[in-house]
Amino acid sequence: MRVENSTSTYPVRVVIVMGVSGSGKTTIGSLLAQALNNAPFIDADSLHPPHNVQKMAHGIALTDGDRWPWLMRVRSQLDIEATNLLKTQDSHTQPLYVVCGCSALKRSYRELLARNNAEHSTGQTHDTMFVYIKVDREELARRLAQRKDHFFDPALLDTQLSTLEQPDTAREAAVVVDGMQPVEQVVREACELI
Repeated sequence: MRVENSTSTYPVRVVIVMGVSGSGKTTIGSLLAQALNNAPFIDADSLHPPHNVQKMAHGIALTDGDRWPWLMRVRSQLDIEATNLLKTQDSHTQPLYVVCGCSALKRSYRELLARNNAEHSTGQTHDTMFVYIKVDREELARRLAQRKDHFFDPALLDTQLSTLEQPDTAREAAVVVDGMQPVEQVVREACELI
């Protein structure tokens, strides 16, 4: 499904690649950023405070109290990247993008991420849309079991799935992409939909 009126009236479009752990947010997001004119890519996992990382590594699910400060940090980084992109671009003949991989599990989290942060911005510099990478539970579990060098405990998968509020594409600036496809196809489809 294509986002209605997907042409942005703002100089920068933020694209947040979302989904539960193991859906491919970082892989797909970084490739999508390359495909979108070598856009900056933010891995929201890298912005988690040490406390959150320790909790997840020990199989303890994050609470809203853990997530809100992290999401505000992600929101601020999005504003900073969009503002910096505008400062460094001489001409806006090509669309400008910032891509972020972030779970964005709940609608309220997505509303925060999509909101302008006046503290770090001199005005609304961008709009935000979400690309939800949908993958079935069995495949997610398989991917997590094979993943090395990541702090997320695979035992938390069911907690993330129960927290997930899939985006309502009729009410949110979001598209859904089948994450069971090969990565290249997922990226190509995401490019077509945004």
